[in-house]
Amino acid sequence: MAAADEAQGFRPLDEASLVAYIRATPALAASLGGRVDDLAVKEVGDGNLNFVYIVSSDAGSVVVKQALPYIRCVGDSWPMTRERAYFEASALREHGRLCPDHVPEVYHFDRAMSLIGMRYIKPPHIILRKGLIAGVEYPLLAEHMSDYMAKTLFFTSLLYNSTTEHKKQVARYCENVEMCRLTEQVVFSDPYMVSKYNRWNSPFLDKDAEAVREDDGLKLEIAELKSMFIERAQALIHGDLHTGSIMVTRDSTQVIDPEFAFYAPMGYDIGAFLGNLILAYFAQDGHADQTNDRKAYKQWILKTIEESWNLFQQKFLGLWNKHKDGNGEAYLPAIYNNPELLSVVQKKYMTGLLHDSLGFGSAKMIRRIVGIAHVEDFDSIEDASKRASCERRALDCAKAILKGRRQFESIEQVIVHVQSVNHD
Repeated sequence: MAAADEAQGFRPLDEASLVAYIRATPALAASLGGRVDDLAVKEVGDGNLNFVYIVSSDAGSVVVKQALPYIRCVGDSWPMTRERAYFEASALREHGRLCPDHVPEVYHFDRAMSLIGMRYIKPPHIILRKGLIAGVEYPLLAEHMSDYMAKTLFFTSLLYNSTTEHKKQVARYCENVEMCRLTEQVVFSDPYMVSKYNRWNSPFLDKDAEAVREDDGLKLEIAELKSMFIERAQALIHGDLHTGSIMVTRDSTQVIDPEFAFYAPMGYDIGAFLGNLILAYFAQDGHADQTNDRKAYKQWILKTIEESWNLFQQKFLGLWNKHKDGNGEAYLPAIYNNPELLSVVQKKYMTGLLHDSLGFGSAKMIRRIVGIAHVEDFDSIEDASKRASCERRALDCAKAILKGRRQFESIEQVIVHVQSVNHD
């Protein structure tokens, strides 16, 4: 660990030093009912970046997450700013204020230690990605995620805020530049060139990975999306809203891990969620067996994709209409003062947002197949050739949607396309 980190008061905690830290921190002790004599500590971080502990007393539990000065899954050969913890805590608080039903509360944040104490999301909650692999239906997922996305995106946009307030927040989150640069590299750059970090299901997908690197049409589109991601400060996004950042039961949905949060295109969050559901759809054939062909489950995934977008659109427009005479400065009521004009503006806005979401969602799918970080949906399919066939369909689907995204006028048309790829 660098001396600079120590000078700033940072030290990585292990189980013993974490217990001492909690005992000395009133907000964390209180979250455990003040019963800090006999604490159980379990390290559960299965992600790529941080240490995550569940700490329990006989009166309650708390999650403590500490950011390390490097990427955990790579080691200290890839340094990474600890300041990401500040942006994660800030985004949890902001999104939690806007959508408290679907975001865990932050009890304590220590900037020097890059440490967050937050509500423990209890069993039987599991990571959504694991539920999708197991073939579990979540009847309220579309309802809950559309709620989360509509509220967090609308209320942090210029449809609701003045430009003064908006720019103040944009400036604050611009500091999360290292996490943005990581996304720029792994989503918008590496998959389209030879990079030591890329990996794929070789030898089965060797030609497919090469085809991505040699596809000029794809490169033109990805350049446009990369520029939009970097330049367009539309709303405060989660920044990593895949199915591994969502914990679920049949009646609860909790969004975690917003350490990539900054002001960016709304479609990046919406696309991440929908794109990961499409990946889950294409992975199902690899998880089918004699007892369950997964056909009904694939239909449920498609229905969830469709409902997620349609409910999001309905709720987002509902918020827009409710607050159209408020402080938002994107469409001043003195100008957009007749219902016909406002309706045209909204239709254009939502069509653009659908196209952005499809573009970013496709880019996220491509990078999960030929880039550095893959998804368990595919990786848990043991037969490599069967896995390759699932991955190839997902990759072909993503490339076609990315290039042709502007021709889709509704999510239903997207679903038709996804199904057509799967039946080739």
